[in-house]
Amino acid sequence: MTANLLIGLREGLEASLVVSILIAYLVKTNRKHLIPRVWLGIALAVGVSLAFGALLTFGPRGLTFEAQELIGGSLSIIAVAFVTWMIFWMAGAARGLAGKLRAAVDSAVDRSPGALSVVAALAVGREGLETALFLWAATRSATAAGTSTTVPLVGALLGLVLAVLLGYLIYKGALKINLTRFFAITGGFLILVAAGVLAYGIHDLQEARFLPGLGSLAFDLSAQIPPGSVLGTLLKGIFNFSPSTTWLQFLAWWAYVVPVGFLFWRRMRGRPASPAPKQPTPTTHPIVPTGDTA
Repeated sequence: MTANLLIGLREGLEASLVVSILIAYLVKTNRKHLIPRVWLGIALAVGVSLAFGALLTFGPRGLTFEAQELIGGSLSIIAVAFVTWMIFWMAGAARGLAGKLRAAVDSAVDRSPGALSVVAALAVGREGLETALFLWAATRSATAAGTSTTVPLVGALLGLVLAVLLGYLIYKGALKINLTRFFAITGGFLILVAAGVLAYGIHDLQEARFLPGLGSLAFDLSAQIPPGSVLGTLLKGIFNFSPSTTWLQFLAWWAYVVPVGFLFWRRMRGRPASPAPKQPTPTTHPIVPTGDTA
């Protein structure tokens, strides 16, 4: 639940900041009448993301066990790749996010009435698809250990609701938050979560007989940390920790955490902390995130 809450919070806040930038820019440029088009694009992005999540959940049913494990393992690794890319993208290239979105809004308004909806759908949809894929992978690995599907989904929903609330408060200028520090902390935590998802994906591919070494264990702590115990459930739910880990899973976990963690630490260490959002201004000029969202 904790991992899914964090994923929902982080990815949801990224999407909320994008929405805030789009709406605030339209308000500031006296284009309030175009805001419904932004909401239309956001609704389209949310719908596509939900449909994608449903396809991931129900699509593989009816296939053989090996086929399901092969698809599940492959998608888990793809999810890790997407999240890793997003972590680094938010840590670096997001500095000019606001400017890029404003330019996209101006271009869309000049082109056609529906182009603004497309801009909003693409900006939010990217976050939505990535979130759906990673939440599916994290939930799937958690439920495989006997956890109910309800708990991980409730965690994700709480994270998304909290992200929307934070995004609204930031937009209104009622909340000051150091976004650089926030994304640095959550990014570091997500690296550990992603490493667990990667190891679980490797295990799926081993069960599908696509990769070897299913019976070759690096360690087996099942007696010390039973999977059904409180500690075992917490470690599984947060970090996808498996008491009995194969050598291939073990090596994949370290091969991901060490280089990715080092590169992330070096990038964040080289960046000054961004200032907190300014104090609230009159309602006719809502706060626009500066684009330094990482």
